[in-house]
Formats: sequence, C-alpha cells, structure tokens
Amino acid sequence: MSCAVCDHGAPRRQDGFGLVKLDLKTKSANGVEFKTSGSSNTDTGKVSANLETKYKWDEYGVTFTEKWSTDNTLGTEISVEDQITKGLKVTFDTSFSPNTGKKSGKVKTAYKCEYVNVGCDVDFDFSGPLVHAAAVLGYDSWLAGFQMTFDPAKSKTTRNNLAIGYRARDFQLHTHVNDGSEFGGSVYQKLSDNLETAVNLAWAAGSNNTRFGIAAKYALDSNSSVNVKVNNSSLVGVGYTQTLRPGVKLILSALVDGKSINAGGHKLGLGFELEA
Repeated sequence: MSCAVCDHGAPRRQDGFGLVKLDLKTKSANGVEFKTSGSSNTDTGKVSANLETKYKWDEYGVTFTEKWSTDNTLGTEISVEDQITKGLKVTFDTSFSPNTGKKSGKVKTAYKCEYVNVGCDVDFDFSGPLVHAAAVLGYDSWLAGFQMTFDPAKSKTTRNNLAIGYRARDFQLHTHVNDGSEFGGSVYQKLSDNLETAVNLAWAAGSNNTRFGIAAKYALDSNSSVNVKVNNSSLVGVGYTQTLRPGVKLILSALVDGKSINAGGHKLGLGFELEA
C-alpha cells in the first residue's frame, strides 16, 4: 500500500533536482507503444537513457515489453492477465547484461478482486532465490497491507512491512512499520479544488533522529501548478509544472539548503514530457 503523501503531485515533482530530463511517449498505428527517457546529472555530468517498447495483445490478455538502457542491460517482460481466472496476472521478467554476462529472472503473480489484492514474486539470482509476498485488504474506507521477503537459502524473513490507511473523498491517513524498527505516518488533505497539502513523519527505534516534512500543491489553472516541500533538515524544494499543449509538459524544480544558503550546492532541475 503506497504512502498517501507520495500519491500526489506535491512531493513527487521534487524527484528531478539536479537533473535535465526528457520523456517521450508515442504509439504507432498498429498499437505498439514506445517510451523513451533520458537524463543528465548536472553534478556528475553522467548521461543515462532507456528505451521501452510495449505491445498489447488484448484478445488474449498478453502484454509483451522490451527494455534497453545505456548501461547495456536488456530486459524482456511477458505478462498474461485475466486468462487463467478473472483478476489474475502472471508476469515473466528477465534481464541480461552482455558486458558482464549477468542474468536474472522473476516470476510475478498478482490477484485482485473487490476487497483483496495479493501478490507473490520469486526473484531468481545466482546468490539464491528470494520470495516477495504482499497483500492489501480493504473494507469501506480502510486499507491494511503487509509485505515480506523470505530467503529460502537462509530460511529466514529478511523484510516485513505493515501499513494501515484510511481514505476519504478529500482526506487520507497512512501509517506504517518497517521491520519492526522504523515507524512513519502521513496525512494528506485536499483543502479546495486548487490546494492540496500533505505532512509526513518518520522515526527509527533507538534513535532520536526524526524526519518531518510538509508539502503543498497549488493549481494556478488547468494547465499549471506550483508545489513546495520543506523538511526538518531545512531543505526547501520548489517545483513548477506547465502543460504547454496537449501531450507536452514542462517541469522546473529547485532544491535549496536553508542552512547554508550562501554556501552554494543548491540544485536545479528541468524536465520535458512529450506524449503523442
């Protein structure tokens, strides 16, 4: 179950700090979808890009996806949905790196119905397989989720996360416990048609280090919005999103360290999203 804060535009647009990004989505006449994205890190100068090709065979519920990235990793994903039984999705995901010869594979299953969403993934690796399992139960406006990772080679659970959430029309509450040692919570509220706010709090057992953040998103009009996020480390993030025309979106972002404004080290971000 995802965090309520992260499901909304106020915090999420802060991911582009220090990057120049370009995302392009197109779809051919025969239904093949192409997604290309590239980014340049202004701090390190590193440039990375990836290409994804997706074809859906709706008649048989099959989706075929090919992926390639500039680190020379090739990926293939085949998923079958609603064929064995309604609500069941089975995915076979493989990746291969020609440079190192490293191969990996995953078998992912997910089943969802009106009140239940469960999944089980098996990650095959040279160091041994890992089993990931997750379940979300819903009743009325309440949600409860559990996630775990089991290592068969060591016969032990390496990760377990529990979350509880409440969702109303303009209000969301989310709390979680990770591995019994990290605790957190968030509150999201839509104050008006134009203004959304969110508060996030997290702390770890045995530590006095508490993380706190508050974010807000304000829609200037139907095509533009501004979002701001501040945390207890005095980091201030500001973002601006403008839809230039249907399918063309411009994203500007800045991250300022409030404790050392004159010292430099602040980050700027620029992003374009194109969809045709």
